[in-house]
Amino acid sequence: MARWGLVVTSDRVKADPSLDRITPALRRMLAENGHELAYAAVAGNDPVEILYRLAEALYKGAEVVLVTGGTGPSPRDVSADLAARLCDRVLPGVGEEFRRRSLEQGVANAVLSRAMACSFRDRLIVVSPGNPDAAKLMAELLLGVVDHALHQLRGHRHGER
Repeated sequence: MARWGLVVTSDRVKADPSLDRITPALRRMLAENGHELAYAAVAGNDPVEILYRLAEALYKGAEVVLVTGGTGPSPRDVSADLAARLCDRVLPGVGEEFRRRSLEQGVANAVLSRAMACSFRDRLIVVSPGNPDAAKLMAELLLGVVDHALHQLRGHRHGER
């Protein structure tokens, strides 16, 4: 079981929290898989606010922080850039697999996504597109590898407990 944090970056959701479809879906998905959503917040598309919420999630004990939104090529899409600045190591396979699965589902614009994952000390930071279906796809992908990733980030060898 991992403690997760979620930062939804969206000016629209910040203005009207009832539009948030990601937080309830992720909370349900994590509970069904024995994980906990320990932190959830909404940030506007403001770099300072996004960094603040990301740092707050880490400070409050999230082992995995999923940031949704800010992965496109628009000048306002800054989440991936901000997360990359915090990284110890980029884990490129997560973004690659996310784009592959998205393309399989017929999302042609997936090739423009800068979805990514990286480590920050012994924590995992992941950025996915802000579309609720994309966030769900990223969470599904992560659920298959998160326990192993956290185990490795804590310095354990394969097969070691």
